[in-house]
Amino acid sequence: MIAAAEIETLLKDDTKVRVAGIDADGILRGKVMAKEKFLASAKSGFGMSSAIFGWDMHDALYTTETAITSPEDGYADFIAHPDLNSFRRLPFEDNIPFFLLNFSVDEKPVHACARSSMRSLTRQLRDGGFRALAGVELEFMNFQTPSQDGYQSSDLRRDLATYLETNPPSSVRPISGGMFGYSCTRPVASKRYFHDIYDQAIKTNCGLEGWHTESGPGVFEAALTVSPIDEMADKVSVFKFLTRSVGMEHGITPCFLAKPMQGLPGNSGHIHVSLTDLDGTNAFARPGTPDTNAPWPDVAQVSDAGQHFLAGVLTALPDIMPMLAPNVNSYKRLIENYWAPVDISWGLEDRLSSVRLIAPPVCKPSATRFEIRIPGADLHPHYALIALVAAGLWGIQQRLSIPVPPSKSRPKSDKPELLPNTLDRAVDRFRASGSVARKILGDDFVDFFALTREHELRVWREAVTDWEFKRYIETA
Repeated sequence: MIAAAEIETLLKDDTKVRVAGIDADGILRGKVMAKEKFLASAKSGFGMSSAIFGWDMHDALYTTETAITSPEDGYADFIAHPDLNSFRRLPFEDNIPFFLLNFSVDEKPVHACARSSMRSLTRQLRDGGFRALAGVELEFMNFQTPSQDGYQSSDLRRDLATYLETNPPSSVRPISGGMFGYSCTRPVASKRYFHDIYDQAIKTNCGLEGWHTESGPGVFEAALTVSPIDEMADKVSVFKFLTRSVGMEHGITPCFLAKPMQGLPGNSGHIHVSLTDLDGTNAFARPGTPDTNAPWPDVAQVSDAGQHFLAGVLTALPDIMPMLAPNVNSYKRLIENYWAPVDISWGLEDRLSSVRLIAPPVCKPSATRFEIRIPGADLHPHYALIALVAAGLWGIQQRLSIPVPPSKSRPKSDKPELLPNTLDRAVDRFRASGSVARKILGDDFVDFFALTREHELRVWREAVTDWEFKRYIETA
């Protein structure tokens, strides 16, 4: 824990500080502050426009006003509270000090503030005798960044956004072609970029335990080192910021879109999660000998708490999909035969199911965990982790039974329930009266986030895609 009195010493040689909060799309929104202004507001907080929860990822105001902020109140300021324990330096920005923010209004946490909600969940876990750990694996495709006038231009200033105003997305070039997962040679072609990401991740407290190429043109995969869930969510947000910033220096644009290219696997954002007791002992591992009365051999070495947690997640999945797959494009990754799950399924060491159980005898008891394979790299890390852990905790509290057999034990004639396969269907389940989402996340949050996703759907429905134009220009 860092005390306010320590901060002045830590920043004694600095003149400025960067701060950022996290919006409803998981995007960092922040600014640079004079050190003196930051120190003066370190305890009491400072004003920051509530508009960051009133607009979308491209700063277009939501088509339906939220209960959090509105034009009637002039998008009045929230109070932004620097989290002193989030302190790190950004090596890609001249080592500037960096702090993450929590937001409050009328001395109460803003219910859309992901970090405040995460803090509430970790307190709830602690009150129940648990701590939650997570690891996140992010796949992302990397593209050569063109200038405004294209790849042949002599203009050295890279500007992908302006380039895409007059050029199709298909014209953007990956840094390498073909499929070559776990290649030892492909990273060498972009070795400074590849190794700068790894090295700078360590310096920003976002260390990686695995870093390699994945199948797909220019695809890398980063496995962030397992951490408490609140720290892991922050690390994913900062890692994306870091990767994009390093990419700018190398003329490369990393892309965390769930499905960047048709006909290829998408970018996954798999989440590994486990609970421990307050002494650090894995709460999912069954002590002693395997349970001979287990409903299936897959869970013979999983504790009762672990089985209830799994039951909560499986029961909640169809109702919390917008928290795991938040964008229109997210569902284009969730297609059969592309290494992405489409139904309510699970199994021991089963990479084709929505939830992969990793437990003895395939690992040591202390490593017992669940891998949720639904999220893509476009996930909002805080919202996704909150939804999954809250669902699992609800399963423990309600002592739920696992609702479906493991995939390998299910008769072939017994087809599993399909998950919502579009954002609009997912939002309908999410906001329905009596949904699991409402039980574990609360009505205020569900109504707010459903509204933001409805806005995203409206923008998408109004768009005319390249596919539509090419298909119908001569035939309609």
